[in-house]
Amino acid sequence: MAEVLLLGMTHYPLLATTDEHMADLLRMTLQDPGMPESAKDPSTWGQAMQAEWGDDKAVASAAVHRAALLAGFDEVRTALEAFDPDAILVWGDDQYENFREGVIPPYALLAYGDLEAHPWATFPWPNVWGEPTDAAFTVKGRPDIGRWLATKLLEDSFDVAYAYQPLNHPSLAHAFLNTQLFLDYDRTGFRWPLVCMPINCYGRRVIAARGFTRPFGTTLDFDPPSPAPGRLMDLGGAVARHLRASPWRMAIVASSSWSHAFLCDKFWRLYPDIPADRALYDAMVTGDHDRWAAITTAAIEDAGQQELLNWFTLMGAARELGLGPPAWSTFVETHCFNSNKSFAYWEPVGAS
Repeated sequence: MAEVLLLGMTHYPLLATTDEHMADLLRMTLQDPGMPESAKDPSTWGQAMQAEWGDDKAVASAAVHRAALLAGFDEVRTALEAFDPDAILVWGDDQYENFREGVIPPYALLAYGDLEAHPWATFPWPNVWGEPTDAAFTVKGRPDIGRWLATKLLEDSFDVAYAYQPLNHPSLAHAFLNTQLFLDYDRTGFRWPLVCMPINCYGRRVIAARGFTRPFGTTLDFDPPSPAPGRLMDLGGAVARHLRASPWRMAIVASSSWSHAFLCDKFWRLYPDIPADRALYDAMVTGDHDRWAAITTAAIEDAGQQELLNWFTLMGAARELGLGPPAWSTFVETHCFNSNKSFAYWEPVGAS
């Protein structure tokens, strides 16, 4: 009988490197010539950020941050093991990886078959596992589920794009590949196929800033915006509704961190928007879907929460399935490691 399990996690790229490099995005920001010298001075930072930075530029605190993230992954993996789905649908952002100037769909279903991925071939840091640069990982696919779901969404007036093979990327963007790599952090094996559904989270910056950032003072020719948060909640609800009526047991994963420092110009890109993230986390753990539905695209961009749009889709699924607060969740706050992170899962829901 069809059942649906909702999960949320991070795909934080720098978890894949060693503690010495985990704060490299902050170190890169501090080299920006357009950033005022006063903002670069750690003595001007808040107490919590100074403590995390420490005397070793956040190397020791990286181990603490890693431990918190691994504890979150353990909880999510345990829930996944207990549910043992037929496949996992992943909502993640495509950060100028597969979709580029040729086409930027608002969202798409990747009805891929099995792929071979080489995550360390272009990874700019040493990986924490010590795996060789040519290490290969098989990502199982379920193109039949991708085609079926695309059909259902189109019949439901969601004009979803779909693809049977990669476009500008040899396998999968890091939001999706890291979902598998991090849920198998201990390398005990990962047996579930992935059905990937990229969301255009970066919107106005996806081409203009190539899904990342540009030095302060750079003039950007902004792109059109991402899909509105409310529309993505509706999309998430439609996906959950169809999968609940499907022949399969499906896990649905929102794969992203929350606000990102490199998107928070108002904080000189030093740290994420902790109050904005905390407000939405509090709404999630109280089951306040209306609070999420009231958020605007402008608010998302101001808080650097672009990637959190993946979780808006998840919250729409929770709303559609009649779910309130998660069965378990945690919030990992940071100043020096680019983004706050959250992990969550809800109790599985059976066919109606």
